[in-house]
Amino acid sequence: MGFSICLILMLFNLVVTNFVTCVQPFACHDHERIALLEFKQSFVIDKNIASRSESAYPKVLQWKSEENNNCCSWDGIECDEENGHVVSLDLSSSCLFGSINSILSRHLTSLEHLHLSGVGLSSMLPDSFANLKSLASLALDDCELYGEFPVKVFQLSNLRFVDVSFNYNLTCHLPADFHYNGSLSVLGARRTGFAGCLNSIEMIESLEKLRGPLPIPPPSLMDYNASNNMLNGDISPVFCNLTSLQSLALSNNNLSGMIPQCFGNLSDSLSVLDLRNNSLHGNIPQTLCNDSSNLKLIDLSYNQLQGKLPRSLSKCLMLEGLALSNNQLIDVFPSWLGSLPELKVLTLRSNNLHGEIVGKPEKDSKYFPKLRVIDLSGNHFTGLLPYDYISHWDSMKTINIQRVDMYYNAIQDVLAFIDLSSNRFEGEIPKCIGNLEALRSLNLSNNMLTGRIPLSLGDLSVLESLDLSRNNLSGEIPQELKQLGFLSHFNVSHNNLRGSIPQGNQFNTMEQSCFEWNPSLCGDPLPKKCGYSQGWTPPSSSFEEDNDDLEISIKSDWKFVLAGFASGLVVGLVLGDVIIARSQTLTWLHYNNSYLLWQRKFVTES
Repeated sequence: MGFSICLILMLFNLVVTNFVTCVQPFACHDHERIALLEFKQSFVIDKNIASRSESAYPKVLQWKSEENNNCCSWDGIECDEENGHVVSLDLSSSCLFGSINSILSRHLTSLEHLHLSGVGLSSMLPDSFANLKSLASLALDDCELYGEFPVKVFQLSNLRFVDVSFNYNLTCHLPADFHYNGSLSVLGARRTGFAGCLNSIEMIESLEKLRGPLPIPPPSLMDYNASNNMLNGDISPVFCNLTSLQSLALSNNNLSGMIPQCFGNLSDSLSVLDLRNNSLHGNIPQTLCNDSSNLKLIDLSYNQLQGKLPRSLSKCLMLEGLALSNNQLIDVFPSWLGSLPELKVLTLRSNNLHGEIVGKPEKDSKYFPKLRVIDLSGNHFTGLLPYDYISHWDSMKTINIQRVDMYYNAIQDVLAFIDLSSNRFEGEIPKCIGNLEALRSLNLSNNMLTGRIPLSLGDLSVLESLDLSRNNLSGEIPQELKQLGFLSHFNVSHNNLRGSIPQGNQFNTMEQSCFEWNPSLCGDPLPKKCGYSQGWTPPSSSFEEDNDDLEISIKSDWKFVLAGFASGLVVGLVLGDVIIARSQTLTWLHYNNSYLLWQRKFVTES
């Protein structure tokens, strides 16, 4: 009995001891506490700032020098829970003025986060900051720093974030033998003299977010990619002097102002111009291209550009991709671009383009001979669909059966689609679209089209997406569409279609919404059932289109449909590796209206 009581008391004592150990905070190291107190003595508190800002307060007031005072509990300090070392020092907006010295870098060697935003340092940054090997973020914005920034800080292997904005007298220059090998992803350098540090293209391309004005690269640079940052301000005309530049990619920033008119000076050397998704305005430079232009890609989409398309674009004989979508351009269809021998992608969606697409190409002329992608959606085009143009899109008539590894080649040789949606086109759908056998996506939705769905669309053997919704189409859905083995998106809602929905194959996977608002349409997946037995399939809709062929028997129609379906299976087997590899990408491209992902790859791979 006594032994049991002793054992219980021992266990109780062990539990209590462990509990006390667990809840007791880890005390900071003495040498780090002393260093922090010395750092505090370098500053004075400016109460005037405290009175001007509600969020500003002197965090260091509670820092006391009494022995056994745990600095891990001080305001602005965080310690590692396992070893007690100071890992974070945040004195932002602390009403402090003074100077920074090497105390922190000598004694707080485990520091991971140093945030002194708004502290009036009024000094140079010590070179010893490059010794903070664990540093991950450094916020020194609006600190009145001056002099030269120690560039070795950029080489810290864990450093991901640096903000030195609004230090107007802070400069930065890289030595000639500097080779950047850090991991910096965000650099804030607004209102500083940091342009010299941004001459390292390796460092710029490693950044996820670069803030501030657009850095001017060295004159010998050939490829300049500062996309996907937070750059602001104008594009300097100094760029026009970079005559060695072959690729200029500044997409997805906050750049404003106008595109410099002198950009035509670069067209002899420049092959890629990507200014997509900024806030640029004004007219596109009228002399962007000349007779010796080497431009292959121009992407100015998602800006606020105005005026007409410059006719000098017809001189860009090497041009393969032109993207001007989502701007405020006012013009008619640029039929004069049809003479460009290499043009593969033309996207003009969501502008103020208007009028009929007229003009009949000469019979034997090559008109848009290599066009694979055209997007005119979201404009104000009127009249009939351009039969004469469509019949000349020869590159869409050939299916390239090959496996592709580079995405650029995939667009060039495999992908083809047409988007003429959200305009005011009227009349019938041209039967000649059925000759474009390479089409993967066809979108004619939200127009005023009439007549029947052409049977020839059943010949588009690799079609994956067909959208004819929100028109005034009539007649039945052709049974021939069942032989489109790759069709995954199909929408004919909001029309005047009648009869039975084709059953079987990919049509069994279609949603009800794809057929709604056709009062006379029946069959699955609509709740309205047809008058015949669900097990019987009506004859091919070719009976309606060719009344002269009524002697054709239902039996022969079945043979035709089955033969077409069988050939579709063969094509599916042959193209399987291409379709499986690319179908998800196609869907993303089509439904996000971002047809030019291939251009990003083109910048880096060509």
